[in-house]
Amino acid sequence: MELVQNGAVGEPALELALSAALLTRVASGGRPSLLRVYVPQATVAFGRRDTFLPSFALAAAAARRRGFTPVVRSAGGRAAAYDEGCLIFEEIMHAPDSASGIHERFASEAGRQAEALRRLGVDARVGEVPGEYCPGEFTVNARGATKLIGAAQRIIRGGWMFASVVVVESTDRLRPVLEDVYAALALDWDPASVGAVADEAPGVGVDEARRSLLETYADRYELVPGGAVSDEDLAAAAALLHRHRVSV
Repeated sequence: MELVQNGAVGEPALELALSAALLTRVASGGRPSLLRVYVPQATVAFGRRDTFLPSFALAAAAARRRGFTPVVRSAGGRAAAYDEGCLIFEEIMHAPDSASGIHERFASEAGRQAEALRRLGVDARVGEVPGEYCPGEFTVNARGATKLIGAAQRIIRGGWMFASVVVVESTDRLRPVLEDVYAALALDWDPASVGAVADEAPGVGVDEARRSLLETYADRYELVPGGAVSDEDLAAAAALLHRHRVSV
């Protein structure tokens, strides 16, 4: 499996478009399966359901005021925020029977991720935190109290993508933007549910978290470092950019 550790490829909407393009290319056999890991720019990723709310434009404006770019993602539930103190892992796999094993993937990935955080000294557990933003059954949390990792899957014919957002050191920046965005959307949640790995294991940064989490993938796959995003990948992403940009 290729290990692609690229930097920012442009605006946040292009990052999401690139993920979708890579999944399409892997599913069609035009590219090998890959694990993509990157540090994102400051982004609020809205779910499709959010865009149908009458106050969506207000929520997007609230994100911008905090210095976060609003985008629309293809997978996942409600709005989530992330920035340069976070990591995104995208496991993109060719699979003829892509619709099978969805629940099992959520459970197994969360278990492995929690173990990776425990190695860093975090009391990491699996389960939804009461009042968490973008709630999910397989949230990786700290002490059952704060959300550290959220995940989503996207399934298409011939392939699947499992995407995880790991909040490493961004609590103080993410909580205010989520407060503003969720207030605009009129969605109930508990701001105290926002957490970060560094809150639980002081001194742990993005690089340490990346290494520990990568070990969980190296245990399962033969990772081939040095993979890169090609011009063909970027061209395919550009064609999908309109699906992820927020114009309001």
